[in-house]
Amino acid sequence: MKKVLIKNMVCNRCKTVLQQEFKNAKIPVETIELGEIVFSNIDTITYEKINEIITRNGFEIIIDEVALIVEQVKSYLISELSNEDMLNENLSDLISKHIHKDYSVISKLFSCNEGLTIEKYFIRLKIEKTKEYIQMGNLSFSEIAHALNYKSGSHLAKQFKAITGMSMSSFKSLQSWDRQPLDKIV
Repeated sequence: MKKVLIKNMVCNRCKTVLQQEFKNAKIPVETIELGEIVFSNIDTITYEKINEIITRNGFEIIIDEVALIVEQVKSYLISELSNEDMLNENLSDLISKHIHKDYSVISKLFSCNEGLTIEKYFIRLKIEKTKEYIQMGNLSFSEIAHALNYKSGSHLAKQFKAITGMSMSSFKSLQSWDRQPLDKIV
């Protein structure tokens, strides 16, 4: 078996796309998870085909250990964005447990590689998710704050304004929303 680690694979749709591509190419997949795919017995030619499929679909195979850790942090935070368990534990503890490394090491690698802290990255993710919720229009601002594990709506409102330069109400009234895909935040 061969485990291949994938950059920018951050949602179930990503998994579905790659699963279908490998099925069409008759390349057997053992398991597929966010950020990793396990193949059974692949040779060099098959590996080249796998790389071509991954690249063609906007993903990238991770070889560098630092890039691997950074991508694991990003994938984990995106997948846990609305998880209520995030309220009960420190972000640093959750990341450490998930990646099985000391948080200070993870944090330093992430900051050096991405140019911002894990906490600031997570706030940006939450703001993009807030934009999505506002655009969908079926939750109030306080319900959005609750869905994203903010202790209060005012805390979310302050962070939203600090990041976007406008209030959530102003954003809601825009004709076209400026949103970024979660995997393109940094």
